[in-house]
Amino acid sequence: MALSLIIKWGGQEFPLSALSEEDTVMDLKHSLKSLTGVLPERQKLLGLKYKGKPAENNMKLGVLKLKPNTKIIMMGTREESLEDVLGPPPDNDDIVNDFDIEDEVVEVENREENLAKISRRVKDYKVEVLNVPREGKKLLVLDVDYTLFDHRSCAETGLELMRPYLHEFLTSAYEDYDIVIWSATSMKWIEAKMKELGVSTNANYKITFMLDSAAMITVHTPRRGLIDVKPLGVIWGKYSEYYSKHNTIMFDDIGRNFLMNPQNGLKIRPFMKAHLNRDKDKELLKLSQYLKEIAKLDDLSELNHKHWERYLSKKQGQ
Repeated sequence: MALSLIIKWGGQEFPLSALSEEDTVMDLKHSLKSLTGVLPERQKLLGLKYKGKPAENNMKLGVLKLKPNTKIIMMGTREESLEDVLGPPPDNDDIVNDFDIEDEVVEVENREENLAKISRRVKDYKVEVLNVPREGKKLLVLDVDYTLFDHRSCAETGLELMRPYLHEFLTSAYEDYDIVIWSATSMKWIEAKMKELGVSTNANYKITFMLDSAAMITVHTPRRGLIDVKPLGVIWGKYSEYYSKHNTIMFDDIGRNFLMNPQNGLKIRPFMKAHLNRDKDKELLKLSQYLKEIAKLDDLSELNHKHWERYLSKKQGQ
């Protein structure tokens, strides 16, 4: 059952109707992040209580028995300038607390409630197509932070934090793949980063579209609890005539983002401490060669991207 809520923040009211009783408080916070730019960890929701106590993030909204058009006050501030995009964010443990997803996959990949969340994203999430999908091209989905860009180190310009060979990599990939950017941040910051890096204006390749955190879903795993993931089913559901599990590959430095589609994920080595590593990081250069090799295949779904370097070495040795 769909819920209709009104969020009051910063003197404005934001109607919200894309959530259901099966979504959690964390799903609500991610929706608010997309609307306001306020990170979930910085949000305080007044009036969202269960048995007199603030509702926990993993609590389903249906349990709270919210009436139609319930008004919820949100407190929290967002970053306001490109300096915040380029500067170090609050400490987080995304890298050190990442884990091998193999033992969790069976538990979540085909669970009915997770598939239902994907269906709702397919229906409700609005994609702004920047360049029309091309017939016969495979799909490359790219994370941003630590994948293309060192977002923790300080710098005067984004170019100082850009991963080496980024534009060469994207130019080569564009020959065989449509390119989609998917970051677990708000669209405002994705657009700012892509502009600063010169990705959105480069004449040698084009970005098909970009997705933000609102396209993600939260899944519950028995061992790890609540986890935010990037389900490729959202893209496949919206553009089934172009993309599927058979022609899609996704790069991300966080393995758990692949939890709903592990066969399509390649865990890239994170690009960090740009000032120390920009002269020796060749990850994108090598991955460009891998993409070129597998582009020759009709079906990517049988590959184990965990062993991409071994595959590339074997092909180049033939």
